[in-house]
Amino acid sequence: MRIDRIETIPVRIPLKPERRMISALGRHDVSDFLLVRILADNGLEGWGEATVTPRWSGETCRGAKALIDDVLAPAVVGADVSDIVELDRRLDAFAVGNWFAKSAIEMACWDLQGKAAGKPIYDLLGGACRPLTIRSRFSLGAYDPERARRRAGELIAAGFTTIKVKVGVDPPRDVERVRIVRDTIGPNIALTIDANGGWDVETAIHCIRELADCHLTIVEQPIPPGDYTGLARVRHETGAKILADESCFDLIHAQELIRHDCCDAISLYPGKNGGIRKARQIAELAAEHGIACSIGSNLEWDLGTAAMAHFIVATPNMQVELYPGDLLGPDYHEVSIARNPLQISGQLTTLTDGPGLGVEVDLDIVERHRFDR
Repeated sequence: MRIDRIETIPVRIPLKPERRMISALGRHDVSDFLLVRILADNGLEGWGEATVTPRWSGETCRGAKALIDDVLAPAVVGADVSDIVELDRRLDAFAVGNWFAKSAIEMACWDLQGKAAGKPIYDLLGGACRPLTIRSRFSLGAYDPERARRRAGELIAAGFTTIKVKVGVDPPRDVERVRIVRDTIGPNIALTIDANGGWDVETAIHCIRELADCHLTIVEQPIPPGDYTGLARVRHETGAKILADESCFDLIHAQELIRHDCCDAISLYPGKNGGIRKARQIAELAAEHGIACSIGSNLEWDLGTAAMAHFIVATPNMQVELYPGDLLGPDYHEVSIARNPLQISGQLTTLTDGPGLGVEVDLDIVERHRFDR
């Protein structure tokens, strides 16, 4: 089965008002996605999703569309959809970076393989090593004190057992916000923070020490990516457990994190890492060095979230039981692309055992929300 044609469809989906995000990267009220449909020479079709956020990965919807239409699609048309190593080789030979665009093509090829075999992707990856129902944390934005207190109370009432608070915006307000959330949720709920690289080294050390009595489970990306020495300093001078996210897009980044002994866990997701295969490589390398991995999120839609769930279910070192991640992206958005959406109830997301991604795309929804006309 070979790639015959690739189509790209940009769509724009608003977030639910109560779930619009504020972080060190700014506000996130609307998500742009690039949907990728691959048609195979046997008539089957597979779907992928590029979850683009220019302030985070540097990719835009229109840019990803142009890159795929003009560069990546011509490079892979005719390729065997089951040869993911060769697919990745071609994609990397024609463009540097562009992780989410490449992941969307790889995702669609996994979807095709599963549909052709009548198996879910996790079976193609070696089978399930954990249940299909996965517990998530909830990411609470860098809100003002009143809103932070209200939302934290609502999340506890909804049954969440791990809360992540966005920081990295203004140090005194960051510390105040985390204290308010801890006071609201009590001592028995796991509390983490995520600065999205918004603090410098000295600020990170100061704020983490200020929050010592809040008993943080883990601190995510306290300083900008690339400064492995600085990240190691934060970890060793505060004693905090560090989760590296923006610091790890590829295998080389993972090797540097390990070499500098600067993290306790690594946040992975297929979009950020350029595909499921590459994300699994990083998870396996981390396992060799005793470093846990968890799932991150770029507020993926139905297709991207399903790919993340298959990756988690089939990858032993995705230790979401120890460090819950985020598989709630579809529930942040006002509209679902799927006729058979993932089951999301509070903190629990359940993957289906349907073939491929297990997501049946609703083309009417796609057409109503595309924005390239």
